[in-house]
Amino acid sequence: MSTTRYRCNDCGNVTRFDVLSTRRTRAFHHYTIGGDLEIEEEELLGERVEQVTCRWCNASGDKVEVVSEADGARDDRLHDQPR
Repeated sequence: MSTTRYRCNDCGNVTRFDVLSTRRTRAFHHYTIGGDLEIEEEELLGERVEQVTCRWCNASGDKVEVVSEADGARDDRLHDQPR
């Protein structure tokens, strides 16, 4: 799971984004006798983020920036305050 944090420069959102990405994985597929699939030991080999869109105002592209994890945590505390 990615730990990248984002911030929308249009509306200030730091918590809700749609992230479109392509992932390359290796996984062990275990089928039960009944035919049900259980995916075990999944390993992420590569990931490319193609687009990030703000859920609040629909901004994307250069309007959404990557922020450091420390900055994102500080912003979460500010935005989670009752208004």
